[in-house]
Amino acid sequence: MKRFAVIPARGGSKRIPRKNVRDFMGKPLLSYSIAAAQESGLFDRVVVSTDDEEIAAVARDCGAETPFLRAKELADDHTGTFAVTKDAFLRLKESGFDADVTCCVYATAPLLTGEYLKKAYAVFEEERADYLYACCEFPFPIQRAQYLDEHHAPTPVMPQYMSSRSQDLPKTYQDAGLFYFYSRAEFEPQEGRTLINRGFEMPRHRVIDIDTPEDWDYAQAMCRAVRELGLD
Repeated sequence: MKRFAVIPARGGSKRIPRKNVRDFMGKPLLSYSIAAAQESGLFDRVVVSTDDEEIAAVARDCGAETPFLRAKELADDHTGTFAVTKDAFLRLKESGFDADVTCCVYATAPLLTGEYLKKAYAVFEEERADYLYACCEFPFPIQRAQYLDEHHAPTPVMPQYMSSRSQDLPKTYQDAGLFYFYSRAEFEPQEGRTLINRGFEMPRHRVIDIDTPEDWDYAQAMCRAVRELGLD
């Protein structure tokens, strides 16, 4: 069985310029995702998909492959993860590497470890899933969310739950933005086959969304805390 990891890392980040190769606690941010994929021992190849020559060079320095540069039309603000992952799958297939399992690992995941990738893949295999994504529990019941109008007056999103106790409401989960496992069937659909999708729950202290300078500072603080406290 052939498996590879693809790490999307385009060069056009707006809110944190060059964030994929920016120094994060002594190393390029991208290097943490590469290391996690390598340390998992799951993948025959770890590939970085980028449209940027500098990012490609950094990726290679960190031990990843950059067998192609991503087309510009797949490197804008509107291109989704699936399209980039499928592009990598097809490009490698054209070059002779026909993967059975593809894993997309986000470049902005400094708290992801190879051990969590291994645990997630075990579930992927056991469930015979076609798609498995990292998720985490919302920290507060979304059933009690509210809108604020221009005068900051609150309006419940689901009024019927506003008097419910938190412990009485079902748990809800969000995409953790860390990794996604795909079977070949996700990219080469078979007529009549029903795809099996699963979620893999991650602890919240391993989930960081790095989109703004404030996120960047928070992510570094979380990394220090996880290291100092020895959290799993």
